[in-house]
Amino acid sequence: MTEDNLKGHDSIIDQYNDFYDDSIVEWRDLCARYKSRNIINISDGKKYTNVLDCGAGEGSVLKHLNDSDICENLYAIEISDSGIEKIKNLNLGKVKEIKKFDGYKIPFPDNYFDLVYCTHVIEHVEHPRILLREIKRVSKSQIFEVPLDYVINVDKYYKALHSFGHINIYTPSTFKYLLKSEGFTIKRDLRTNISTDVLRFDMYKNRKMKKTIFTELKLLIIWPILSLMKRVLSGPKRHNEFGFSAYTCSLEADDEIEIIF
Repeated sequence: MTEDNLKGHDSIIDQYNDFYDDSIVEWRDLCARYKSRNIINISDGKKYTNVLDCGAGEGSVLKHLNDSDICENLYAIEISDSGIEKIKNLNLGKVKEIKKFDGYKIPFPDNYFDLVYCTHVIEHVEHPRILLREIKRVSKSQIFEVPLDYVINVDKYYKALHSFGHINIYTPSTFKYLLKSEGFTIKRDLRTNISTDVLRFDMYKNRKMKKTIFTELKLLIIWPILSLMKRVLSGPKRHNEFGFSAYTCSLEADDEIEIIF
């Protein structure tokens, strides 16, 4: 990266340094329950020895995986000082090492990890291909999850997306294109939607909506019916591309694929 890019990247790190305070812990822990469940499901019963959380935030996914039997040892890298402090305070037994990194250069040797997972991180990364190559370098297998933010006329919503730090937007096929063009082979994938309890938390706690019979009807009846109608009308191909809120995939690196740049 150029000197100007590095200065800009330093300012991004500064923005995240104090990001993880107590106000978002409950929300992130609830979301992490489903993120960790997706990691376990897509692993399909496979067990790992050394696993790295790339972009671990405040450690909410680590906490759930620490209580599972998916691996023996967990490691974490994170750009945020507040996130690292939160992880340390969790005192997770399987977490062997927590390191701060610059968002790109992973401070571990080649093939050190059996698995690196990166969940809801790539959409925040200014130069995702640089990070993808580093993840591939240090790992034998990988799991990624990204939110599916693309909608028609998505440019109209850029302010809202940027308020979440989402500077990259994906559909399943555009994310798969990125991965395949970086020499990854997709082994398994799954698409998921936001659960009712996450939607309820977002409505009543994050957005401070008043809980009424009508809001509960929307949540439990109206929105599911509209979603089903949309699925039927759009057809399976379009639904698979635009009908879900997150895409998760397990990968292996394919060294025979030529990287052009």
